[in-house]
Amino acid sequence: MLQRSLGEGDKSGERSNGGTGGTTMWCMNNRSLTIRLDEELEQGLEAACADTGLSRGEIVRDALRRQLQLMRFERLRRQALPFGETAGWLTDDDVFATVS
Repeated sequence: MLQRSLGEGDKSGERSNGGTGGTTMWCMNNRSLTIRLDEELEQGLEAACADTGLSRGEIVRDALRRQLQLMRFERLRRQALPFGETAGWLTDDDVFATVS
């Protein structure tokens, strides 16, 4: 779970993109990314901000980190799959039965 590190109401890590429907976000290294959100995503993001007290940038950065970790895990799993099949592990249950 993210913890708020900026002062309450401090949204210095983001700025509106002039009404174009995008938000430009940056972090300590001044890297920025502009994304376009449909109305449903924007409403969900705003609700999450209100619920957690986190900024839009904090929530989006956390979501991106999680997605990148998931993609890395899936890639590594695909690479390891042939070795598991050779060992007779065809399902997650096979693996759990061996390590349990």
